Amino acid sequence: MTVLRLDAPISFWGGLDPATGMITDVHHPQRGESIAGKVLVLERTVGSTNSPGTLVEAIRLGNGPELIILGQPDMTVASAVYVAKALYGIEIPVEISSDAWKDR
Repeated sequence: MTVLRLDAPISFWGGLDPATGMITDVHHPQRGESIAGKVLVLERTVGSTNSPGTLVEAIRLGNGPELIILGQPDMTVASAVYVAKALYGIEIPVEISSDAWKDR
């Protein structure tokens, strides 16, 4: 699997196109990169309560990551993977590692 390490937190709402898995936030360092099928490594997310819905939609459409590694617990990601499993039967593993996102 390919690793995509985000250099900055992301808001999935307005920062990710769920139809393509592409990061669309014009201010994000990885704008234009796709999270689809990758190991997504990030410290945390930012943004509104709509962010989990955007991530769930990307997962439903097959454009979500295969694995998410977080630097700290994150309710946006936790909510999204829970809903994806409950509604669509799609499981995305999540790991928490305070050092994983730093040196990749």
